[in-house]
Amino acid sequence: MPGYHPQDIEKKWQAHWKNNSTFKADNASAKPKYYVLDMFPYPSGAGLHVGHPLGYIASDIVSRYKRLRGYNVLHPMGFDSFGLPAEQYAIQTGQHPALTTEQNINTYIRQLSSLGFSYDWSREVRTSDPAYYKWTQWIFLKLFNSWYNLDTNQAEPLKTLFAKFEQNGSEGIRAAGDEEERHSFTSGQWQSFSEKQKLQAVHPYRLAYQQDTYVNWCPGLGTVLSNDEVKDGLSERGGFPVERRLMPQWNLRITAYADRLLQGLDTLDWPDAVKEMQRNWIGKSIGAEVTFSVKDHEQAQIKVYTTRVDTIYGATFLVLAPEHELVAELTTPEQKEHIQDYIDATKRRSERDRMADTKTVSGAFTGSYALNPFSNEPIQIWIADYVLAGYGTGAVMAVPSGDQRDYVFAKHFNLPIVQVVDQQQIEEQADPTKEGTYLHGLIEGFTYKEATAKLIQELETRGIGKGKTNFRIRDAIFGRQRYWGEPIPIYYKEGVAYGVAEADLPLVLPEIDEYKPTETGEPPLGRAKDWKYKGLYDYELSTMPGWAGSSWYYLRYMDPHNAERFVGAEAEQYWQNVDLYLGGAEHATGHLLYSRFWHLFLKDLGLVTANEPFQKLINQGMILGRSNFVYRINGTNTFVTLGKKDQHETTALHVDVNIVNNDVLDTEAFKKWRPDYASAEFILEDDGRYVSGWEVEKMSKAKFNVVSPDVLVNQYGADALRLYEMFLGPLEQYKPWNTNGMSGVAGFLKKLWRLYHPQDGDFAVTDEAATPGELKALHKAIKKVEEDIERFSFNTTVSALMITVNELTALDSHKRAILEPLVVLISPYAPHLAEELWVKLGHAAGSISSAAYPEFREEFLVEDTVNYPVAINGKVRETQQFPATATAADIEAAVRESGFLARFAEGKDARKFIVVPGRMVNVVV
Repeated sequence: MPGYHPQDIEKKWQAHWKNNSTFKADNASAKPKYYVLDMFPYPSGAGLHVGHPLGYIASDIVSRYKRLRGYNVLHPMGFDSFGLPAEQYAIQTGQHPALTTEQNINTYIRQLSSLGFSYDWSREVRTSDPAYYKWTQWIFLKLFNSWYNLDTNQAEPLKTLFAKFEQNGSEGIRAAGDEEERHSFTSGQWQSFSEKQKLQAVHPYRLAYQQDTYVNWCPGLGTVLSNDEVKDGLSERGGFPVERRLMPQWNLRITAYADRLLQGLDTLDWPDAVKEMQRNWIGKSIGAEVTFSVKDHEQAQIKVYTTRVDTIYGATFLVLAPEHELVAELTTPEQKEHIQDYIDATKRRSERDRMADTKTVSGAFTGSYALNPFSNEPIQIWIADYVLAGYGTGAVMAVPSGDQRDYVFAKHFNLPIVQVVDQQQIEEQADPTKEGTYLHGLIEGFTYKEATAKLIQELETRGIGKGKTNFRIRDAIFGRQRYWGEPIPIYYKEGVAYGVAEADLPLVLPEIDEYKPTETGEPPLGRAKDWKYKGLYDYELSTMPGWAGSSWYYLRYMDPHNAERFVGAEAEQYWQNVDLYLGGAEHATGHLLYSRFWHLFLKDLGLVTANEPFQKLINQGMILGRSNFVYRINGTNTFVTLGKKDQHETTALHVDVNIVNNDVLDTEAFKKWRPDYASAEFILEDDGRYVSGWEVEKMSKAKFNVVSPDVLVNQYGADALRLYEMFLGPLEQYKPWNTNGMSGVAGFLKKLWRLYHPQDGDFAVTDEAATPGELKALHKAIKKVEEDIERFSFNTTVSALMITVNELTALDSHKRAILEPLVVLISPYAPHLAEELWVKLGHAAGSISSAAYPEFREEFLVEDTVNYPVAINGKVRETQQFPATATAADIEAAVRESGFLARFAEGKDARKFIVVPGRMVNVVV
């Protein structure tokens, strides 16, 4: 059957690429390198819907284009295959998560392959593969055995710290972390310490350390959740209650890198919004730490961090986080019940909810008073959930005259509000002004800068505080009480944590009988029988969080089969980092931040050479679903069409978009769709159709608006789907899906096919010389495609190619000089069709990827003639065509000879000819 039939060619070329390793990248090449990476997917059971491939198609277009431009391109794919959904399914069914994950991965590979992506599948990685997570565990051990030296501003192996302890004890060591967690000792004491004592002394210096930490504990899921996984006090998965609980947790000291993570953002070609999100998440501030003594509690001291120490005379109360360690001690008997009720309520709210809620005013008075260190006035000590234990010191000095939240709190609870600066206006709201002069004590009459400097000097002189730079970012919790994750390579001897020997990695997940916590509340790994290091020592029972394996996977792709190193030195030095990274903006303060942290750490140890992991980042927008609705008449099983629904009281119900075509419902398919609709009756349009309603919203199974790429590939072909997703609009924007638009793109590909196969007949490309018009159409396209891909404007490229094909069709062009370069131009977008036509043009099968991008030649766009509007006294009368090289004199002579004056001058003589080159001619009469 003549004509273009994608089903006949696409599977053939996919098999060819696979069998011939067409897209296999070399780790050494004279070509320049280009590394294109997609954020690798979690293989869910639902498979891909049409919204998922958007970024993958874009990255594949760039990869194919860069190969045409002579680059050695690395374009890999793998799977983030540890995670909660597979484990939840295992708990429900008893099936091992590895089996579910393997099935899901196979589905993803089939779907991805069907879309013709030019992945180097020989480099596939899976985070749940022991050969992969061996190195995730290895990196963790490096963190465990390192500290951050503030003098050198980088991580160093613990052996350098031990050497300092040997020589001078703990004296003079400047290390990232909480100084209060550490103990002072001399070199002699260090040398007399037992092994256990030495390990206990060094633990607070480690970059991977264990500490009691407030976490989001979800009893229903039996695990700790990140802030992203909690919404309105409930787990995002399952909707189980979540509470804040103090638990021993492994942490990674990302705070040591806060300043470097900030500075590095200036070197990255990332969206400004993502960089700003990271800046805000890191939250650098310059201020002072102040110690408040507590009235009638001689030993109790409350440290606060403030960026406005100049307002300390206006501090009229303190607010502690409900989890603050001093709350129990400072709560008076009269306030105990009220305080406990408030603490219990706080446990049900996530940190994110507490930070985001700026409208609710709540708190509880402990009954105790602190003393303002400068005015010596007693001030009340409260607890409130807007203060977080993990940020700063877990306590704030409240200055209601200068901070609106403190102002509202003070008004609500009738607490004092003291003016600090003479120009403050605080009758109706807080005024954070720094203008004017200060009104109190040591800084009376001072300006802002003078007051700040004076107070910090006084704090340090009195030993009750100091100037300090603070960061909002907290150390990253690195543990989850689940089964399906990387085991943390730690064992315990006499209650002290030891790292598993590197030679004993990987520490493989043991088999267990059930995948839920033990009856005594231990994580699922507590069910493993005889699971001990060397048969003697208990392992850590938590597993790593989901972001562990994804924090370095881009490095493993460089050298995925290296059994001796996480990435070979030569491979890493060749590829360096990712040149183009595509993925969702939702990872800005999770994966992207953690990856940068791990990369900086590996750089400190001399294990990688690039400064950053991802040089350019693009966040693709979301493809929104186009939902369809049927309208059921209330109290019946009768459905009324859109045009007549206003005549009845109805309820709109989502219907499966796959049984709707151009908003017309297949009523018989609807009856078979669900048993309760089997007896459905319909009130139709006058023409006998049931027309459904529609709405654009997020694509999800619950709305029945998910469209599988499998269906569209079978119907229209993968090339059509690739082109259509790019055609929908700018890559970064949200855009609605409408399957009806697929037919237009499919029609374009058929029109392209006919340039090579006139009237859908035999291949008929000639060797005739190209005309100027054909060359002009081609070279406009060469220039446009190059410019658009280089600036990642894929939708405009598709439009340009459609225009080019229309122009060549109108010119009846079937010439090799035009159609051979055209195939190369379109090959990044429609690779299957391009491969087929490339072979028909006489080239080796599968060789279009190594072709050269066509050379753009400006001379073919130069016009031979120019159309000039010709006017009388400024009023255009007609258009005349002149050679592009014609002079003003030539044009004047031609106009006179054309009879123009006789036709339009009404017998008057021409007094003047005005010729605007390339634009117009005006005759003044």
